[in-house]
Amino acid sequence: MTTFDLENKEQGDWFSFFESKFDSLTGETTYDLPKDGAAEFCIRSMLPFWEERQKGLKKEYKMVLNPSTRQMERVGYYPEQPDDSTAGDDAWDYVITGMRNALDKDGNELECTRENKLKLIRIPMFLRFVKRVLDIIDESGVKQKEESEKN
Repeated sequence: MTTFDLENKEQGDWFSFFESKFDSLTGETTYDLPKDGAAEFCIRSMLPFWEERQKGLKKEYKMVLNPSTRQMERVGYYPEQPDDSTAGDDAWDYVITGMRNALDKDGNELECTRENKLKLIRIPMFLRFVKRVLDIIDESGVKQKEESEKN
């Protein structure tokens, strides 16, 4: 069972929206700098969401042959995944925790509701933005963990 802290909705870090372009010839994405007055979104890492969902699953282990080392290795896996078609939507709802200055096509400010988050995530440019921000968050988390281990 996944738990959410409803009292503290804006967990995460605030990022100004930046546009991006995907070049289909090279397969590379180019990110622009945020514009002045751009919408801001509070985003947190997706890792705790998936870790919480896996807590209830039983992990099994098998001994398998590693062909490169020719050694037997113990490998853990989750044999049964819950049949939950809303898991992806729940994850995006968990990740985006706040919105500021985000306007719809009529100039009305968007509320930070599950429905609006799911509509935004279906826009390719917004999805690239969120994925890039998640990469930034995950990279900073790894650096912080490495620094704390050094001390």
